[in-house]
Amino acid sequence: MELLNFDLGPDRKDVIPILKEILAINPDIKLMASPWSPPAWMKDNKDTRGGSLLEEFESVYAQYLVKYIQAMRAEGIEIDALTIQNEPLHPGNNPSLLMLPEQQARFIGMHLGPAFREAGIKTKILIYDHNADRPDYPIAVLSDSLANPFIDGSAFHLYGGEIEALSEVHQAFPDKNIYFTEQWIGAPGDLAGDMPWHIKNLIVGATRNWAKTVLEWNLTSNPSLTPYTDRGGCDRCLGAVTVDGDSVSRNPAYYVIAHASKFVTPAAVRIDSNEVEGFANVTFLRPDGKVVLIMLNETKAEATFHVKIENKAFVSTLNAGAVGTYMW
Repeated sequence: MELLNFDLGPDRKDVIPILKEILAINPDIKLMASPWSPPAWMKDNKDTRGGSLLEEFESVYAQYLVKYIQAMRAEGIEIDALTIQNEPLHPGNNPSLLMLPEQQARFIGMHLGPAFREAGIKTKILIYDHNADRPDYPIAVLSDSLANPFIDGSAFHLYGGEIEALSEVHQAFPDKNIYFTEQWIGAPGDLAGDMPWHIKNLIVGATRNWAKTVLEWNLTSNPSLTPYTDRGGCDRCLGAVTVDGDSVSRNPAYYVIAHASKFVTPAAVRIDSNEVEGFANVTFLRPDGKVVLIMLNETKAEATFHVKIENKAFVSTLNAGAVGTYMW
C-alpha cells in the first residue's frame, strides 16, 4: 500500500503555521511528535478511540509515520523525536489506542525501525510514553533484540506510580535515554499546591531519576479550554498560559517550567547534590561552567540554608512552599 492520498490535512491550517512562528522566534527548539491513534481504518474497532492496530497494517502504519516526518520536513519542520503511542495502556482517550508491549516491540523491530533506516530518517524513536507504575513495559520492549537497536529511550508520565521507577528502567538499560513527556494541571489551577508538587516530582524528581526532559501539558488555551474532542477529550487541561484576545495570563505550569528553562541550558548535565529532608533540590552544570541549583522548601516555615560547592558558598532563605533557582 503506497498511501498515495497521505496529507497533513487540518494541521496545515493551524498547527504548521503556529510551529513556523515559534521556530522563527527560536529555531533551536526541538519538537517531539506523539501519535494518539493510527487512522481508524487500520484498527480493529474502526474508531479513533480505543481498539488496537491490526497486525496486517503494521507495515503500512510505519510508512504512514515515515510520510508524516517527511511531509513536516518539507514544511521546514524537523521532528527530533517520535513516541510510538501516547499512553498505550489507556484506550479511553479520544483519540487513543491500546498497544501492548509485545506489539510495540514487533512494530519497531520489524517495521518502523527498518522503515526509518531505509528512508534515512534520524528522528529518535521513544517507547512507552505512559505512567511510572509500569516500568515493566519499556523494559519488555527494550529486551526485544530486534527493536532495541532502533530505540533511543523511554518516555514517562506520572498519573500513576512513583517517579523513582524511571531509575529502574535506566538501571536495566543504562545505554538508553529517559524522558519525562507529560503532566497536566487541572483548571483553574492552584499555584500554592501545584507548584511544589510539580517542582518536587518533575523538575527535581524526574531529572534526579535520569530524565533528559520535563514537559508540562499543555502550552496554551483560551479561557473556555476549547477545543477538545468529545467522548474522552480533556475539558480541564489548563495551559501554561491562557490567551484571551490580547490578554495573556500565566498559570502554574508556566512558573514550574520557568524555574528551569531559562537557566538549565541545552547540554547542561545534572551533577550530584546531597538530599536534605524538607528541601527537594537538583543541581546542573552548564557548558559555560555555571552551576544552577533549583531548591524547594517543603517545610511549613521560612527556612535559611547554606549552599557550598568547592570554594564557593552562600546563604539564602525561602518561604514555606517557595521555590528558588540559583546560578553562580
